Amino acid sequence: MFKFKKGLAMALASVLMVAMVTGCGGSDTPAESSNAEATEESAKGTEEPVELVFSNVTSVSGKDAGEVFKRVAEEESGGAVVVNLFPDNMLGDDRVVIETTAMGNIDIGVSSTSPLATMYPDFYLFDSPYLFLNSEDAYAKLDGEVGQEILDGMESIGLKGLAFWENGFRNFTNNKTAVKTPADVKGFKVRTMENEVHIAAWTAFGANPTPMAFTELFTALQQGTVDAQENPLGIIDANKFVEVQDYVSLTQHVYTPYIVCMNLDKFNSLSENQQNAILKAAAESTSYQRERSQELEKEILEKFAAGGTTVVELTDDEKAEWQKVVTDNNIFDLVKGKMEHPEYLDNMLSE
Repeated sequence: MFKFKKGLAMALASVLMVAMVTGCGGSDTPAESSNAEATEESAKGTEEPVELVFSNVTSVSGKDAGEVFKRVAEEESGGAVVVNLFPDNMLGDDRVVIETTAMGNIDIGVSSTSPLATMYPDFYLFDSPYLFLNSEDAYAKLDGEVGQEILDGMESIGLKGLAFWENGFRNFTNNKTAVKTPADVKGFKVRTMENEVHIAAWTAFGANPTPMAFTELFTALQQGTVDAQENPLGIIDANKFVEVQDYVSLTQHVYTPYIVCMNLDKFNSLSENQQNAILKAAAESTSYQRERSQELEKEILEKFAAGGTTVVELTDDEKAEWQKVVTDNNIFDLVKGKMEHPEYLDNMLSE
Protein backbone atom coordinates (compact mmCIF):
# COMPACT_ATOMS: atom_id res chain seq x y z
CA MET A 1 0.00 0.00 0.00
CA PHE A 2 2.85 2.36 0.85
CA LYS A 3 4.54 1.79 -2.47
CA PHE A 4 1.23 2.37 -4.28
CA LYS A 5 0.59 5.62 -2.41
CA LYS A 6 4.13 6.81 -3.04
CA GLY A 7 3.87 6.05 -6.72
CA LEU A 8 0.47 7.75 -6.93
CA ALA A 9 1.77 10.86 -5.16
CA MET A 10 4.73 11.10 -7.51
CA ALA A 11 2.49 10.67 -10.53
CA LEU A 12 0.17 13.44 -9.27
CA ALA A 13 3.17 15.67 -8.70
CA SER A 14 4.18 15.10 -12.31
CA VAL A 15 0.73 16.09 -13.57
CA LEU A 16 0.77 19.29 -11.50
CA MET A 17 4.21 20.12 -12.84
CA VAL A 18 3.01 19.72 -16.43
CA ALA A 19 0.00 21.99 -15.72
CA MET A 20 2.16 24.65 -14.14
CA VAL A 21 4.64 24.72 -17.02
CA THR A 22 1.86 24.77 -19.65
CA GLY A 23 -0.04 27.51 -17.83
CA CYS A 24 3.05 29.69 -17.79
CA GLY A 25 3.37 29.45 -21.56
CA GLY A 26 6.53 27.32 -21.44
CA SER A 27 7.45 24.76 -24.10
CA ASP A 28 6.47 21.12 -23.80
CA THR A 29 10.06 19.87 -23.61
CA PRO A 30 10.86 20.64 -19.93
CA ALA A 31 7.48 19.27 -18.84
CA GLU A 32 7.94 16.07 -20.82
CA SER A 33 11.44 15.69 -19.39
CA SER A 34 10.23 16.19 -15.82
CA ASN A 35 7.36 13.78 -16.37
CA ALA A 36 9.73 11.13 -17.73
CA GLU A 37 12.08 11.57 -14.78
CA ALA A 38 9.23 11.31 -12.30
CA THR A 39 7.90 8.20 -14.01
CA GLU A 40 11.37 6.63 -13.93
CA GLU A 41 11.77 7.44 -10.25
CA SER A 42 8.33 6.00 -9.59
CA ALA A 43 9.27 2.80 -11.43
CA LYS A 44 12.47 2.51 -9.40
CA GLY A 45 10.49 2.59 -6.22
CA THR A 46 7.72 0.20 -7.21
CA GLU A 47 9.03 -2.50 -9.54
CA GLU A 48 9.70 -5.96 -8.19
CA PRO A 49 13.39 -6.41 -7.29
CA VAL A 50 15.37 -9.02 -9.21
CA GLU A 51 18.20 -10.93 -7.53
CA LEU A 52 21.25 -11.67 -9.66
CA VAL A 53 23.95 -14.26 -8.99
CA PHE A 54 27.37 -12.76 -9.82
CA SER A 55 30.27 -15.23 -10.07
CA ASN A 56 33.62 -13.45 -9.75
CA VAL A 57 37.30 -14.33 -10.10
CA THR A 58 40.08 -14.64 -7.52
CA SER A 59 42.09 -11.49 -8.32
CA VAL A 60 42.03 -8.68 -5.76
CA SER A 61 41.17 -6.05 -8.37
CA GLY A 62 38.36 -8.22 -9.72
CA LYS A 63 36.85 -8.85 -6.30
CA ASP A 64 37.06 -5.16 -5.40
CA ALA A 65 35.43 -4.23 -8.71
CA GLY A 66 32.65 -6.71 -8.01
CA GLU A 67 31.77 -4.71 -4.90
CA VAL A 68 31.63 -1.55 -7.02
CA PHE A 69 29.38 -3.31 -9.55
CA LYS A 70 27.01 -4.37 -6.78
CA ARG A 71 26.84 -0.92 -5.21
CA VAL A 72 26.24 0.94 -8.48
CA ALA A 73 23.67 -1.54 -9.80
CA GLU A 74 21.66 -1.47 -6.61
CA GLU A 75 21.82 2.30 -6.17
CA GLU A 76 21.10 3.16 -9.80
CA SER A 77 18.13 0.81 -9.96
CA GLY A 78 16.62 2.17 -6.78
CA GLY A 79 16.76 -1.27 -5.22
CA ALA A 80 15.20 -2.99 -8.25
CA VAL A 81 18.44 -4.96 -8.75
CA VAL A 82 20.04 -6.98 -5.96
CA VAL A 83 23.48 -8.44 -6.74
CA ASN A 84 24.65 -11.49 -4.79
CA LEU A 85 28.43 -11.80 -5.10
CA PHE A 86 30.27 -15.14 -5.21
CA PRO A 87 34.01 -14.31 -5.45
CA ASP A 88 37.08 -16.57 -5.67
CA ASN A 89 35.51 -18.85 -8.31
CA MET A 90 33.24 -20.26 -5.60
CA LEU A 91 30.80 -21.45 -8.29
CA GLY A 92 33.42 -23.13 -10.47
CA ASP A 93 36.45 -22.37 -12.62
CA ASP A 94 36.26 -20.04 -15.61
CA ARG A 95 34.99 -22.68 -18.02
CA VAL A 96 32.26 -23.88 -15.66
CA VAL A 97 31.20 -20.31 -14.91
CA ILE A 98 30.88 -19.36 -18.58
CA GLU A 99 28.94 -22.50 -19.47
CA THR A 100 26.67 -22.07 -16.46
CA THR A 101 26.08 -18.41 -17.27
CA ALA A 102 25.13 -19.32 -20.83
CA MET A 103 22.65 -21.88 -19.44
CA GLY A 104 21.21 -19.30 -17.04
CA ASN A 105 22.03 -20.85 -13.66
CA ILE A 106 24.50 -17.99 -13.09
CA ASP A 107 23.31 -14.53 -14.10
CA ILE A 108 26.61 -12.66 -14.41
CA GLY A 109 30.03 -14.26 -14.78
CA VAL A 110 33.64 -13.15 -15.12
CA SER A 111 36.16 -15.24 -17.06
CA SER A 112 39.48 -14.98 -18.84
CA THR A 113 39.22 -15.29 -22.61
CA SER A 114 40.82 -18.73 -23.05
CA PRO A 115 37.81 -20.85 -21.94
CA LEU A 116 35.54 -18.62 -24.01
CA ALA A 117 37.50 -19.07 -27.23
CA THR A 118 36.27 -22.64 -27.74
CA MET A 119 32.68 -21.31 -27.67
CA TYR A 120 33.36 -17.99 -29.39
CA PRO A 121 36.43 -18.24 -31.68
CA ASP A 122 36.95 -14.49 -32.00
CA PHE A 123 38.43 -14.56 -28.50
CA TYR A 124 41.48 -16.33 -29.99
CA LEU A 125 42.34 -12.72 -30.85
CA PHE A 126 43.79 -12.36 -27.35
CA ASP A 127 46.34 -15.13 -27.92
CA SER A 128 48.11 -12.65 -30.24
CA PRO A 129 51.51 -11.46 -28.99
CA TYR A 130 51.98 -7.71 -29.16
CA LEU A 131 48.44 -6.92 -30.20
CA PHE A 132 48.80 -4.05 -27.69
CA LEU A 133 51.99 -2.24 -26.71
CA ASN A 134 50.85 -0.87 -23.34
CA SER A 135 47.80 -0.60 -21.09
CA GLU A 136 46.56 2.67 -22.58
CA ASP A 137 46.71 1.13 -26.04
CA ALA A 138 44.74 -1.89 -24.80
CA TYR A 139 42.05 0.21 -23.11
CA ALA A 140 41.57 2.43 -26.16
CA LYS A 141 41.14 -0.51 -28.51
CA LEU A 142 38.98 -2.61 -26.20
CA ASP A 143 36.70 0.36 -25.53
CA GLY A 144 36.60 1.28 -29.21
CA GLU A 145 34.42 0.13 -32.07
CA VAL A 146 36.06 -3.25 -32.58
CA GLY A 147 35.98 -4.09 -28.89
CA GLN A 148 32.26 -3.33 -28.76
CA GLU A 149 31.62 -5.45 -31.84
CA ILE A 150 33.35 -8.36 -30.13
CA LEU A 151 31.23 -7.96 -27.00
CA ASP A 152 28.05 -7.63 -29.08
CA GLY A 153 28.93 -10.81 -30.95
CA MET A 154 28.70 -12.81 -27.72
CA GLU A 155 24.92 -12.73 -28.15
CA SER A 156 25.40 -15.56 -30.66
CA ILE A 157 26.26 -17.86 -27.73
CA GLY A 158 23.54 -16.58 -25.43
CA LEU A 159 25.64 -14.06 -23.50
CA LYS A 160 25.46 -10.30 -23.13
CA GLY A 161 29.00 -8.92 -23.19
CA LEU A 162 29.18 -6.19 -20.56
CA ALA A 163 32.83 -5.18 -20.21
CA PHE A 164 36.52 -5.93 -20.58
CA TRP A 165 38.20 -5.98 -17.18
CA GLU A 166 41.96 -6.37 -16.87
CA ASN A 167 43.62 -9.70 -16.24
CA GLY A 168 46.95 -8.24 -17.27
CA PHE A 169 49.99 -8.46 -19.50
CA ARG A 170 52.20 -11.52 -19.46
CA ASN A 171 55.83 -10.73 -18.61
CA PHE A 172 59.10 -12.64 -18.85
CA THR A 173 61.29 -13.86 -15.97
CA ASN A 174 64.63 -15.67 -16.00
CA ASN A 175 67.75 -16.12 -13.91
CA LYS A 176 70.40 -15.43 -16.56
CA THR A 177 70.21 -11.96 -18.07
CA ALA A 178 68.24 -8.71 -18.32
CA VAL A 179 66.10 -9.50 -21.35
CA LYS A 180 65.07 -6.57 -23.58
CA THR A 181 65.15 -7.85 -27.17
CA PRO A 182 64.23 -11.10 -28.92
CA ALA A 183 67.95 -11.81 -29.39
CA ASP A 184 68.31 -11.98 -25.60
CA VAL A 185 66.11 -15.10 -25.31
CA LYS A 186 67.82 -17.15 -28.01
CA GLY A 187 68.27 -20.73 -26.81
CA PHE A 188 66.34 -20.19 -23.55
CA LYS A 189 64.11 -23.03 -22.40
CA VAL A 190 60.89 -21.11 -21.67
CA ARG A 191 57.93 -22.71 -19.95
CA THR A 192 54.75 -21.87 -21.87
CA MET A 193 51.15 -22.95 -21.77
CA GLU A 194 49.99 -25.66 -24.16
CA ASN A 195 48.98 -22.98 -26.64
CA GLU A 196 49.74 -23.25 -30.35
CA VAL A 197 50.10 -19.51 -30.88
CA HIS A 198 52.32 -18.92 -27.84
CA ILE A 199 54.57 -21.84 -28.79
CA ALA A 200 54.92 -20.54 -32.36
CA ALA A 201 55.77 -17.05 -31.10
CA TRP A 202 58.49 -18.17 -28.68
CA THR A 203 59.96 -20.37 -31.39
CA ALA A 204 60.05 -17.33 -33.67
CA PHE A 205 61.80 -15.32 -30.95
CA GLY A 206 64.55 -17.99 -30.92
CA ALA A 207 63.66 -19.64 -27.62
CA ASN A 208 62.83 -23.28 -26.92
CA PRO A 209 59.22 -23.23 -25.68
CA THR A 210 58.52 -26.01 -23.20
CA PRO A 211 54.86 -26.67 -22.33
CA MET A 212 54.57 -27.79 -18.74
CA ALA A 213 51.90 -28.07 -16.07
CA PHE A 214 51.79 -24.91 -13.97
CA THR A 215 51.97 -26.95 -10.77
CA GLU A 216 55.42 -28.19 -11.81
CA LEU A 217 56.81 -24.79 -12.76
CA PHE A 218 58.40 -23.55 -9.52
CA THR A 219 60.38 -26.76 -9.05
CA ALA A 220 61.40 -26.75 -12.74
CA LEU A 221 62.75 -23.20 -12.40
CA GLN A 222 64.48 -24.06 -9.13
CA GLN A 223 66.19 -27.12 -10.60
CA GLY A 224 67.02 -25.50 -13.94
CA THR A 225 64.79 -27.80 -15.98
CA VAL A 226 63.62 -24.59 -17.66
CA ASP A 227 65.40 -21.24 -17.71
CA ALA A 228 62.45 -18.92 -17.80
CA GLN A 229 58.69 -18.49 -17.68
CA GLU A 230 56.08 -15.86 -18.60
CA ASN A 231 52.99 -14.83 -16.66
CA PRO A 232 51.14 -11.76 -15.37
CA LEU A 233 52.83 -9.99 -12.46
CA GLY A 234 50.14 -11.06 -10.01
CA ILE A 235 50.81 -14.73 -10.73
CA ILE A 236 54.59 -14.21 -10.63
CA ASP A 237 54.21 -12.62 -7.21
CA ALA A 238 51.64 -15.02 -5.75
CA ASN A 239 53.74 -18.05 -6.70
CA LYS A 240 57.03 -16.53 -5.47
CA PHE A 241 58.82 -17.10 -8.76
CA VAL A 242 61.27 -14.29 -7.95
CA GLU A 243 62.75 -16.56 -5.29
CA VAL A 244 64.23 -18.60 -8.17
CA GLN A 245 64.34 -15.92 -10.92
CA ASP A 246 66.68 -12.92 -10.79
CA TYR A 247 65.20 -10.85 -13.62
CA VAL A 248 61.68 -9.68 -14.41
CA SER A 249 61.42 -8.12 -17.87
CA LEU A 250 58.27 -6.12 -18.57
CA THR A 251 57.94 -7.50 -22.09
CA GLN A 252 54.13 -7.21 -21.90
CA HIS A 253 53.96 -9.61 -24.80
CA VAL A 254 50.38 -10.89 -24.41
CA TYR A 255 47.45 -9.00 -22.91
CA THR A 256 44.61 -11.03 -21.44
CA PRO A 257 41.36 -9.34 -20.45
CA TYR A 258 38.65 -10.66 -18.18
CA ILE A 259 35.24 -10.76 -19.82
CA VAL A 260 32.24 -9.67 -17.75
CA CYS A 261 29.11 -11.13 -19.28
CA MET A 262 25.48 -11.83 -18.45
CA ASN A 263 22.95 -14.43 -19.51
CA LEU A 264 21.31 -12.80 -22.53
CA ASP A 265 17.77 -13.97 -21.80
CA LYS A 266 18.05 -12.70 -18.24
CA PHE A 267 19.29 -9.31 -19.38
CA ASN A 268 16.50 -9.01 -21.94
CA SER A 269 13.92 -9.90 -19.30
CA LEU A 270 14.85 -6.89 -17.16
CA SER A 271 13.10 -3.54 -17.23
CA GLU A 272 14.79 -0.58 -18.91
CA ASN A 273 15.60 0.82 -15.49
CA GLN A 274 17.27 -2.43 -14.42
CA GLN A 275 19.18 -2.79 -17.70
CA ASN A 276 20.50 0.77 -17.47
CA ALA A 277 21.64 0.13 -13.91
CA ILE A 278 23.52 -3.00 -15.03
CA LEU A 279 25.20 -1.14 -17.90
CA LYS A 280 26.25 1.73 -15.64
CA ALA A 281 27.58 -0.71 -13.05
CA ALA A 282 29.62 -2.43 -15.78
CA ALA A 283 31.12 0.88 -16.93
CA GLU A 284 31.98 2.21 -13.47
CA SER A 285 33.37 -1.10 -12.20
CA THR A 286 35.57 -1.34 -15.31
CA SER A 287 37.15 2.06 -14.71
CA TYR A 288 37.72 1.16 -11.07
CA GLN A 289 39.08 -2.32 -11.78
CA ARG A 290 41.65 -1.12 -14.28
CA GLU A 291 42.92 1.57 -11.90
CA ARG A 292 43.09 -0.94 -9.07
CA SER A 293 44.93 -3.41 -11.26
CA GLN A 294 47.55 -0.78 -12.12
CA GLU A 295 47.96 0.12 -8.43
CA LEU A 296 48.52 -3.50 -7.48
CA GLU A 297 51.05 -4.06 -10.27
CA LYS A 298 53.00 -0.99 -9.15
CA GLU A 299 53.08 -2.34 -5.59
CA ILE A 300 54.32 -5.71 -6.84
CA LEU A 301 57.13 -4.15 -8.86
CA GLU A 302 58.22 -2.04 -5.89
CA LYS A 303 58.30 -5.18 -3.76
CA PHE A 304 60.36 -7.02 -6.36
CA ALA A 305 62.90 -4.19 -6.58
CA ALA A 306 63.13 -3.90 -2.78
CA GLY A 307 63.80 -7.63 -2.57
CA GLY A 308 66.73 -7.46 -4.98
CA THR A 309 65.04 -8.61 -8.18
CA THR A 310 66.14 -6.71 -11.29
CA VAL A 311 63.09 -5.19 -12.99
CA VAL A 312 63.72 -4.45 -16.68
CA GLU A 313 61.44 -1.95 -18.43
CA LEU A 314 61.05 -1.93 -22.20
CA THR A 315 60.23 1.09 -24.35
CA ASP A 316 57.50 0.93 -26.97
CA ASP A 317 60.23 0.94 -29.64
CA GLU A 318 61.82 -2.12 -28.03
CA LYS A 319 58.43 -3.85 -27.87
CA ALA A 320 58.00 -3.03 -31.55
CA GLU A 321 61.08 -5.16 -32.26
CA TRP A 322 59.26 -8.15 -30.79
CA GLN A 323 56.11 -7.24 -32.67
CA LYS A 324 58.06 -7.19 -35.94
CA VAL A 325 59.21 -10.76 -35.32
CA VAL A 326 55.58 -11.75 -34.75
CA THR A 327 54.55 -10.10 -38.02
CA ASP A 328 57.47 -11.44 -40.06
CA ASN A 329 56.77 -15.00 -38.92
CA ASN A 330 53.03 -14.85 -39.72
CA ILE A 331 51.92 -15.37 -36.12
CA PHE A 332 49.00 -12.99 -36.63
CA ASP A 333 47.91 -15.08 -39.63
CA LEU A 334 47.94 -18.17 -37.41
CA VAL A 335 45.58 -16.40 -34.99
CA LYS A 336 43.30 -15.16 -37.77
CA GLY A 337 42.95 -18.69 -39.04
CA LYS A 338 41.24 -19.60 -35.76
CA MET A 339 38.84 -16.64 -35.72
CA GLU A 340 35.37 -16.28 -37.20
CA HIS A 341 36.00 -12.57 -37.90
CA PRO A 342 39.74 -12.26 -38.61
CA GLU A 343 39.21 -8.64 -39.64
CA TYR A 344 38.91 -7.79 -35.95
CA LEU A 345 42.63 -8.43 -35.53
CA ASP A 346 43.55 -6.36 -38.58
CA ASN A 347 41.33 -3.53 -37.41
CA MET A 348 42.82 -3.49 -33.91
CA LEU A 349 46.36 -3.42 -35.28
CA SER A 350 45.48 -0.53 -37.58
CA GLU A 351 43.75 1.60 -34.93
